[in-house]
Amino acid sequence: MSSKKSQVQEDGAMPVQRVRNDWKTLVEKISYKAIVSNVPYLAFVALLCVLYINNSQRAVEMQRELNKQNKVLKELRWKYMDTKTRLMYARMEPQVIRSASALGLKPLMLPAYTVSTDSTSK
Repeated sequence: MSSKKSQVQEDGAMPVQRVRNDWKTLVEKISYKAIVSNVPYLAFVALLCVLYINNSQRAVEMQRELNKQNKVLKELRWKYMDTKTRLMYARMEPQVIRSASALGLKPLMLPAYTVSTDSTSK
């Protein structure tokens, strides 16, 4: 019955009194006793915040490392392509002839022949 009376009083109360009552309930919820009773929950939320911050910092650091490794990979790929092109150029017949002429070697004028050992003729 007392709850009906308080409900009737709140319904009939002025808007200013309702705001005051709302503030009182808010202050009661934030009071020392309410905070102490919710310490485990607040500690859990604080732990989640710390984990979230740590995780985001690790992700940023990992992304930086990945970008650095990608730059190194691109540089190595360019070096590989350059070396491969130079090697391909060095294998060409005119280039081999030029390199050999520096050593005093000349290309054959006659076609190459094979020497076979025939074990039946003695």
